[in-house]
Amino acid sequence: MYLQLKLNLGITLLFSLLIFFNITNASTNEKDYFLTLKNNEVNVRQGPSFDYPIKFIIKKKYLPVKVIDNYDNFKKIIDINNNSGWIHVSQLFKKKAAINIKNNSLILSQPKIYSKPIAKLEKGKLVLIKKCKENWCKINADNFLGWIKKENLWGRL
Repeated sequence: MYLQLKLNLGITLLFSLLIFFNITNASTNEKDYFLTLKNNEVNVRQGPSFDYPIKFIIKKKYLPVKVIDNYDNFKKIIDINNNSGWIHVSQLFKKKAAINIKNNSLILSQPKIYSKPIAKLEKGKLVLIKKCKENWCKINADNFLGWIKKENLWGRL
């Protein structure tokens, strides 16, 4: 009887730990979100302070980055190419922008698959997002205004 009680307690503890770690892992994924670069030149540092050396410089205003961690006034980011580092919050904002991730994506006149094509977007093209609904986003790219499927975009939608 004593052995059975110990076994039941051990199993309960094991399941509790599994549930706890599952919940904490799920919540870390939920905290990831996108922001965009506020300036044409942004320093990405090796750590969350101005005391850390610059790891690399991004020279593209409105470039979307995924925030994966926070410390004080710094955000740890990852870009579309999996480069990561720390950026001061003053260099980031919530402007909606994305990068086209598919070759020759079509910009369409309406959010419908059979609507009139306006232009083709090359892979890697930065677009500004006007609005999104369901599976489509209205974008502005190289003075072309139209709709593109969300699945073709990586960034702040």
